[in-house]
Amino acid sequence: MNLKEKTLHGLRWSFIDNFANQGVTFLVGIILARLIEPAEFGILGMIAIFTAIAGAFVNSGLSTALVRKNDCTSVDYSTVFYFNIVVSVVAYFILFFASPYIAHFFGEPRLTAITRVCCLSIIIGAFSAIQSTLLTKKINFKAQAKISVTSSIIAGVIAIILAYKGMGVWSLVWRGVIGGVATCIFLWLQSNWRPILVFSKQSFKELFGFGSKLLASGLLDTIYNNIYYPIIGKYFSAATLGFYTRAQSFSNLFSSVLTGNIQRVSFPVLSSIQDNQEQLKGGYRKIVKSTMLVTFSLMLGLAAVAKPLIVVLIGEKWLPCVPYLQLMCFSAMLYPLHAINLNILQVKGRSDIFLKLEIAKKIMAIPLIIIGILLGVEALLIGTILYSILAYFLNSYFSGKLIYYTVHSQLKDILPLLLVAAFVSLLAWGITLFHFSNLATLSLQIAVGGILTIGIYEFLKQPDYLEMKTIVIENLKKLKR
Repeated sequence: MNLKEKTLHGLRWSFIDNFANQGVTFLVGIILARLIEPAEFGILGMIAIFTAIAGAFVNSGLSTALVRKNDCTSVDYSTVFYFNIVVSVVAYFILFFASPYIAHFFGEPRLTAITRVCCLSIIIGAFSAIQSTLLTKKINFKAQAKISVTSSIIAGVIAIILAYKGMGVWSLVWRGVIGGVATCIFLWLQSNWRPILVFSKQSFKELFGFGSKLLASGLLDTIYNNIYYPIIGKYFSAATLGFYTRAQSFSNLFSSVLTGNIQRVSFPVLSSIQDNQEQLKGGYRKIVKSTMLVTFSLMLGLAAVAKPLIVVLIGEKWLPCVPYLQLMCFSAMLYPLHAINLNILQVKGRSDIFLKLEIAKKIMAIPLIIIGILLGVEALLIGTILYSILAYFLNSYFSGKLIYYTVHSQLKDILPLLLVAAFVSLLAWGITLFHFSNLATLSLQIAVGGILTIGIYEFLKQPDYLEMKTIVIENLKKLKR
């Protein structure tokens, strides 16, 4: 396959993987939200930052280093495998013994046992990290799609059964652990790679030289992305945190999944052409425009339909999460832009700039977080919008210098897409003023938004839309065959 075919093949299966997986997760989440009280979701959210930080340590940036390195050996893979196992075990025991203090901090005794069980997923994930990396390096997302969707279904069914039996927060806990175990087993069955009894100091030094800066950057980003869980859990309430986590799950369904897919596929593909400046810039520009065409439409559209969507899917008891979701949509709308720009720094091997940017951005975030603690959750989320804007300009400035794709050029490319999405979403939101039933309002909003968006881009003959349309039609024909 040539570069375009390889990218499209990878994107197709990556989207199938993530959207099918997230679709299953989302549907299971809707059922669980009707069976479990918001405060129960909040309890699990309290330890999210601890498991996320431990997971970042386990990955340590070495997986990214393996993907970027074109001549990896079995020694490289085995070295990273054993390093991941050791770090995951150490991280688990630290959290195991720290769990009583975590429970005391939040005033929730159940967190001791919950933390100890949840954190088993850290060790489980370490055992299959290399198998997953190998599939990513080969741009083989078809296998990953089958594995992740199957695992999500298994874990989701068990969680629903436990919730029906009144297990509450424990149904959420075991959902995560069982999903991790299933994924690990399927990855080992699918992969032919097995570790050899070798740990190379030279290999580790080479990979860690690049990965260590990504580790530090990843830790900073992980702490920032998850810091709102303990803040809301500590200074507000478990119920408020439950509303926050539920709103975030709706927001992530589109923004994070879309960004993750693009980064997941574009990094190995662009890494293979990192020395061809013209081809790299052209491919990257196309990725940015195509991604933002979809992101602007989805995120602004989600903000417009937030209220009827929440009521129809998970019930009126979750109404307090509507303003959270709407604010999250505006910050998440920009996330793909600054995240994808960071990707080019990794492709170019500039993990040093990557780290410096993360430090600068997190320093800027501190006063926004403090103001949010004083003024409330809505103020916290408004702060994330301001942060996302600042992060985009910083990231795009430095990545733009590397490939000669400036901030001005990026804004010129994406501003028309933002204007179209804003116009359509405003009209869709206006339907809520007619006070139809929630189901009727939601149906009308989706229909009007979809028809207007397609109609406007067809009228304008927007090149990226037309290319995406052709690709979608071709892939649908392939699926039918």
